[in-house]
Amino acid sequence: MSFSIIFVAAVLVFMLWALVTDKLRPGLILFTAVVLFLGAGIITPKEALEGFSNKGMITVALLYLVSEGVRLSGILERITYRMLPKVEPDKKVSLTKALCSFLPMTSFISAFLNNTPVVVIFAPMIKNWAQKMHLPPTKFLIPLSYATILGGICTLIGTSTNLVVNGLVVDGIAEGIVKNGHALSMFELGRVGIFIALTGLFYLIMISRYLLPSKRVADVENDESRNPDYVRVEAMLSTRFPGLGKTLREFDFYRHYGANVRAVRRGGEIMKDDWMNTPLTTQDTLILDADKTFIPTWGESRVFWMLNVVGSEPQLGKKKRYLAIILTCLMIIGATVGELPFVQDMGFKIKLDMFFFAAVTAVIMAWTGMFSPRKYTKVISWDVLITIACAFGISKAMINSGFADLIGGYIIELAEQAKNSENGIYIMLAALYLITNLFTELITNNAAAALAFPLAVSVSSKLGIDPTPFFICICIAASASFATPIGYQTNLIVQGIGGYKFMDFVKVGLPLNIILFLMSVFLIPLLY
Repeated sequence: MSFSIIFVAAVLVFMLWALVTDKLRPGLILFTAVVLFLGAGIITPKEALEGFSNKGMITVALLYLVSEGVRLSGILERITYRMLPKVEPDKKVSLTKALCSFLPMTSFISAFLNNTPVVVIFAPMIKNWAQKMHLPPTKFLIPLSYATILGGICTLIGTSTNLVVNGLVVDGIAEGIVKNGHALSMFELGRVGIFIALTGLFYLIMISRYLLPSKRVADVENDESRNPDYVRVEAMLSTRFPGLGKTLREFDFYRHYGANVRAVRRGGEIMKDDWMNTPLTTQDTLILDADKTFIPTWGESRVFWMLNVVGSEPQLGKKKRYLAIILTCLMIIGATVGELPFVQDMGFKIKLDMFFFAAVTAVIMAWTGMFSPRKYTKVISWDVLITIACAFGISKAMINSGFADLIGGYIIELAEQAKNSENGIYIMLAALYLITNLFTELITNNAAAALAFPLAVSVSSKLGIDPTPFFICICIAASASFATPIGYQTNLIVQGIGGYKFMDFVKVGLPLNIILFLMSVFLIPLLY
């Protein structure tokens, strides 16, 4: 075993430890790994920087802007109101009808928009609606998060992970690393994803209710001393909150934001013991008493993932709603049609792909004021982009050092042991899926995809077969983060607003993980 392989393995172990223990933000941890590989001569400066100019990474940034334009247009709120059954006296809505009313549409929307703004908008509205219907909100919020994840599996732009994998594929083809493969089209993932999404939705609608809690204390009680001019607000802390790591005694929340902290919810429960002296984390939701200017002032700030006035109805935006729909539809249709062979044969000097149409849409939205052109950088999650960019360098280091071939050889050897029963391909896909899925539950989905990609390249190259099924497997496994609240940002959001415990995600999410694993391993070989 060469020095390069040992060094890469050691750095990857260090990186995984740092990600699991949350020593730094994921982007900085992955950047550290890239710098170590660069210093050891395993990757060149050009290879270290390639990810920062990758079309897939920049497309993710542009889609953040498009999602923000759609969010601010108010169209998502209007869709939510139309989806949910109306509150009528003396009439009770069944859980099945309620879940059927919004989960399928939620999955469809999240196939084309970033999951986080969809959940940020839908979660408080669905919670308030459920309370008015005298239904437990805990039956709806985890299914909401999972439905957005299922929808994201179905298209190239449904999640940043799919774009990361496709970016790695495109670069690999250009450099001759990926052989017999092709770039993923807009709906190629849907060949498998649509069956997975429909099965997952059936599970969420018909089975999840029996695994989710019926009641959970998600707020503090009103008290007589509360100022009548104040409203009760739930505020989920983001990675940009300046008080992370500090206690509320050290960080004067009122001085910074003009609101009083009444309680802190963590892990689904209101903290009881000395919560004022407990350091704040991104898994905390603050229960605030704030005046009516708090939401308008901080609603667009990235200091909080979500702000929700308890019991209130959000105000619908009226301007540019139809423009948002038209632009988004044209972006999706344009990117889909632009990939068709007859369009590509027309000889356009510009490649009519998702990057082109997302860039055009983002520019039009900026000039028409659909998002603030002076605050647009706040919309973009820079840590996610840095994570994606560094993922390319890490993947390259695994290939250059021979580490990917070493692990890939073990996977092939495992498959060959069962080759006599013609189950070799299933075993290879199962091994790759489990490795990727374990990584995505422990670290970030984009980092998991980056670690699994070179393994897929190595296995397919040694066997001389089309690597596309392995890439599809990585995309699905990296997104299928259901068993823990920390694996996906939307899970953390609904944990905060719904008051879920860690085990609630395990109970309902682990069976869904198993369902997606089995379906992926058996469907991918059939469809590819």
